[in-house]
Amino acid sequence: MSKVIVITSGKGGVGKTTTAINLGAAMNHFHKDILVIDGNLSTPNVGIHLGSPEVPVNLNNILLEESDVFEAVYEHESGIKIMPSSLSIKELNKLQPKVIKKFKKDFKKVADYVIMDSAAGLGEEAKSVIEMADEIIIITNPEMPAITDALKTIKLAEQLKKPITGVIMTRVKKNHIELQPETVKEMLEVPILGMVPEDISISEALSLKNAVVHTHPKSNAARAYKEIAAKLLNIEYDSDRDRETIFERIARAFGKR
Repeated sequence: MSKVIVITSGKGGVGKTTTAINLGAAMNHFHKDILVIDGNLSTPNVGIHLGSPEVPVNLNNILLEESDVFEAVYEHESGIKIMPSSLSIKELNKLQPKVIKKFKKDFKKVADYVIMDSAAGLGEEAKSVIEMADEIIIITNPEMPAITDALKTIKLAEQLKKPITGVIMTRVKKNHIELQPETVKEMLEVPILGMVPEDISISEALSLKNAVVHTHPKSNAARAYKEIAAKLLNIEYDSDRDRETIFERIARAFGKR
């Protein structure tokens, strides 16, 4: 049965869109049919990340009932399906975020897993996307302001009676300054699904308009996303076997990959 997984955060800039795209790409790596929807209507970035900033039909057209859901679905060269939102401010002024819930059943007809990127924060736009979730994954960084905002998002999800699968910590540097996973788990009282390290490969993937899972499949970030996807899908994945060899690292350093 299809499932809608909403990727959200209480704070912008924590890696929410990057996670939505790469989690979808990682699940697709394990042969799952994936649709990534840009539910961030005010500041959409999924299309920009994947080289489709402007498309003939987008989520906005669906919400305005100008087009059918399937018309707004595009297949990225990697194999994942995406549904971008419009960059137009003019169109944004016409939208009522609450209507997105009407299309949940139609979204679920497109793929086995629908990964929905939401707006950051706790406003009406983010709330409308959270309300249509079957599961919620919260993205945060290991620093106090981001954790505080994540806690607010958890409280909102609980008020809406939406199940929280867990938290993904991104931009992890593993130094003595940032909050440790045990501390974050204790503060948020939800499972830590995984930690994605700070990795230049993510920026390089963005410049290539693709997911790091595809552009740098053996990078630390890509392996972290695949570990998380495997956990969500309840399948085995040995990240050590997927690790870059010393020769591959040298070749990449000299620009031969």
